[in-house]
Amino acid sequence: MATDPVAVEPDVALMIGNRIIDNAAVAAASLTRRPVVNARFQANAHPFRPGATVFGMSLHRRVSPEWAAWANGVAVRELDFHDTFLAADYSHPGDNIPPVLAVVQHCGLDGAALVRGLAAAYQIQVDLVKGICLHEHKIDHIAHLGPSAAAGIGAALGLPTEMVYQAVQQALHVTTTTRQSRKGEISSWKAYAPAFAGKMAVEAVDRVMRGEGAPSPAWEGEDGFIAWMLGGPEVSYLVRLPEKGEPKRAILETYTKEHSAEYQSQALIDLARRMGPRIGDLSRVKSIVIHTSHHTHYVIGTGAGDPQKMDPKASRETLDHSIMYIFAVALEDGGWHHERSYAPERAARPATVALWHKISTVEDSEWTRRYHSHNPKEKAFGGRVVVRLNDGRVIEDSIAVADAHPLGARPFERAHYIAKFRTLAEGIITPSEQDRFLATVERLPTLSADHMSGLTVAADPTLLAPSDTTGIFDWRATDAAPAAAPLSAVSA
Repeated sequence: MATDPVAVEPDVALMIGNRIIDNAAVAAASLTRRPVVNARFQANAHPFRPGATVFGMSLHRRVSPEWAAWANGVAVRELDFHDTFLAADYSHPGDNIPPVLAVVQHCGLDGAALVRGLAAAYQIQVDLVKGICLHEHKIDHIAHLGPSAAAGIGAALGLPTEMVYQAVQQALHVTTTTRQSRKGEISSWKAYAPAFAGKMAVEAVDRVMRGEGAPSPAWEGEDGFIAWMLGGPEVSYLVRLPEKGEPKRAILETYTKEHSAEYQSQALIDLARRMGPRIGDLSRVKSIVIHTSHHTHYVIGTGAGDPQKMDPKASRETLDHSIMYIFAVALEDGGWHHERSYAPERAARPATVALWHKISTVEDSEWTRRYHSHNPKEKAFGGRVVVRLNDGRVIEDSIAVADAHPLGARPFERAHYIAKFRTLAEGIITPSEQDRFLATVERLPTLSADHMSGLTVAADPTLLAPSDTTGIFDWRATDAAPAAAPLSAVSA
């Protein structure tokens, strides 16, 4: 399917441009955060020509493509603020963009090749997420991303089907990890994990282009992914793909975030904004119960059993996966902010902590059914909220999808993506640089290879402070590092 040379339809190409804008927006907002600074520093230790660009750096500075995929992947993922697709499992298909774009830039391909590659990557990501649930087996969702990114790179390069097949299998094999990256005290690896998958996809394609193979068959083998990490050797999975010659349109089923938080919280933040004025004085709240899907209850709700989700000292990544915290703050503030809502002093506010600890979730079978529905008009990621006040009154409301969802109150279109980009890039990317980037995206399907570097954004260099950490890539013979051994000792 990835190598089927079917034309990319105009509305799909337009949405691909939207998601490139979306990725740049959230990357710009994260450029000074420690994980992004460190990933960028690691990438800059690998200069390469022709190479690929890195978010925030000059468009003329190039690094090896797998390291560009790494740095850009972390920048895009750090704030948990870009596109999403939820079905049998969950995903952020925009994570495919950094590795595919890096290879396109390095290999001198054009905008049409990038669009072709991303249409394939999104299609495979969505189809895998529909067909195979990783979560129930505690496998992290990057196990779907490695294969989709490898296939997207192969599609962009126009590689033979057998080559792409081997690259997909290799990427699956090396990106299968456990869900502990999103459990308990969640660390910065949550942002690094998709970047790692993208980096591995680039390396997998490079290997097979040189004639190397992969563990095969990676999914169905006797000691393969399904037999030992998913349902077992007797279990089959059905992954429905487009027929030969059928356009790849899956990106249109995906949706982005208006709020910087786990996707299952998007609709509930909108509901909190709506319910807040009706509740009034929040100190009168006795309890709040969110009736929602299995996934929301067990991943970001009280069903997870994670005490960290109720801890005011929890990390940003952990608070991002606590619907109890998110709903409390959204009720109090009437909205959500990608930085202020996660500030340590915000999480520690006594009134917030008191309200937060009155909130719980329960699974509702109807919301679970709607969450897994294959009918886009019925599929839902929200819930029903029941608020009980101290005087016995009950205030209740429900929401199915976020306002920004394609079926929501305010579906995101190109103008919304641009507004999100300008808001998040303010003070980081100059207005003229913003204008240049947006004008480049407008020409995406017809961009020449010479203009592909324009699909990134450069920040004011004074904002990009150097990393204050030391690692292998900047190790020197200092007091902190052992002096080099004499040549004779090395030879021996």
